[in-house]
Amino acid sequence: MKTFGTYFRNDKDLPIAYGEINLINPERQRLRGEPLLEGIEAYPVFQGFCGTDFELMKMGRDGKLSAKFPDGESRLINGHEGVVWVPSQNRFAIVLIRGGDSWDPTRYTEDETYFEYGCDGADGLFCDKNYFNPDMLLELPEEYKGLKKLPLSVAKKLSFADPYACAVFQLERMEDLGEAQNFRVEMAKHKCSEAEARAIAKDNIFAKTVIFGLGMTGLFIADQIRRNHPDAKILFIGRSEETSKKVVFSKEIANADYLCTADLSEEVTAEKIIEMLGGRATMFVGTSGTNVEHRVAFEHKALGCNGIYNSFSLGPKVQYDTMPFGFENHLIFASINFRQAHMEKAIEVLVDSRYDEVVELIDKGEFIADPLDAYENKIFCKGAPLKTGVIWNKEYIDEDK
Repeated sequence: MKTFGTYFRNDKDLPIAYGEINLINPERQRLRGEPLLEGIEAYPVFQGFCGTDFELMKMGRDGKLSAKFPDGESRLINGHEGVVWVPSQNRFAIVLIRGGDSWDPTRYTEDETYFEYGCDGADGLFCDKNYFNPDMLLELPEEYKGLKKLPLSVAKKLSFADPYACAVFQLERMEDLGEAQNFRVEMAKHKCSEAEARAIAKDNIFAKTVIFGLGMTGLFIADQIRRNHPDAKILFIGRSEETSKKVVFSKEIANADYLCTADLSEEVTAEKIIEMLGGRATMFVGTSGTNVEHRVAFEHKALGCNGIYNSFSLGPKVQYDTMPFGFENHLIFASINFRQAHMEKAIEVLVDSRYDEVVELIDKGEFIADPLDAYENKIFCKGAPLKTGVIWNKEYIDEDK
């Protein structure tokens, strides 16, 4: 079976290409202990572009993508954010991206394996049709069942299902670790039971939260914190002007403050953070992809005693001085991905959100004519939209809604 789509490959000059591709349909497993199933046919309808795609493309340019290709193939159909139409079931679906031979896809161990549609070992969504494990085609809310055309506004929102699911998982991890980190302190302070102290610690870890980096990832994490911890103080850190569209939107969604660091040194940035939060941070979430994050948090002491550093960026090396690190009882963690329940929660939240407002479209014809140029000069360049999406199959989209 063949299809047309974009795909990554190891090629210095053309790491992403568009053309006819031979489809494969190996049996895949959602979780350990479940049966291996062949995929069923689905038509990608709307896709969002993710920074991970851009990083994979750069890996292809450096000849480092081989480990990401499906077995026996020398290319990877990219794309992991979007909506598909399942003809055999007459419905729209969101593809649960991560599966494999593991008990929990967020905690795979040395003897377990995983795959990710469009990212690692399995072809993704930027194609006219593909095959997906039937157990990994998630339902849309009841009001969208039976539709033959999905409103464009809803498709835009649902292109965030993957990254928003990551944010739901991040909240879970921050709550779990924050509770364990500080419940004994709260138990001593409030002379209360362990259960009561754990509830207090879970809430208080967000009392003074820094989101370092102003992109969709940081916004989603802040949104989840605000929805579940309404008294949290949240401060976004970025380099954009405070009047920019993305800053205004992010502040509104998360009811957060903002610090522009475009002209600030790292030391002054830390001082401003402490001033605006009314003390050193209890939670510091790094999403900027730069080494500035850890230096502001540790070297310049923006992160307070008993605080948590959530290293969510891919790329930076986190460094710290072991003496203050130990005595100030800091905790560093890094974990990415999500379980099915997280993505189902993300779908539920997104359909009633405003996130369609930040998605701008690129014409499919323009994109497939030169995918490399689109990635480098339109989608992931300076001044690019906060989020770019593409209508891949207009037959299934109502562009007036």
